Amino acid sequence: MARAATTSDPFNAVAEPRRREILEYLAAEEREVGQIVIALRLEQPSVSKHLRVLREVGLVRVRRNGRHMLYKTNAQAIRPLHEWTQTFEKLWTHQLNRVKERAEQKELEKLYSKQEKEKQ
Repeated sequence: MARAATTSDPFNAVAEPRRREILEYLAAEEREVGQIVIALRLEQPSVSKHLRVLREVGLVRVRRNGRHMLYKTNAQAIRPLHEWTQTFEKLWTHQLNRVKERAEQKELEKLYSKQEKEKQ
C-alpha cells in the first residue's frame, strides 16, 4: 500500500521530528519565521519548508500582521492525532505500572535480604 504524501496527511507530517519541535514551539503563542529559526537553531529555508508542510495539512495557521507572517499551532487540527494516541494510553499506563511494581518488588527483596544478613 502506498504511503500518503506528507503534505496530505497530518500523521506523516508529524513523523518528522523537526516539525514536531516547531508545533511545540508554536503552541504557546504566534511566532515569526525568524523567531523559530533562532529558538530552534534551524536554517530559515528548512523552517519555511516545514511550515509549508504543516500549513498544507492544517496543523499550523498563519496570519499576516503588516509585513510579518505569524504562525501558530492549530490545536483543533491536532485533536485527531491526540485521540489516536489515547488508544495506546491504557497500554502505556499498564506497562509503566508493571515496571513500577517490579522495581518495588526488587527493592523489597533487597531489604528483606539485608535484614536476613543482619540477623545472622
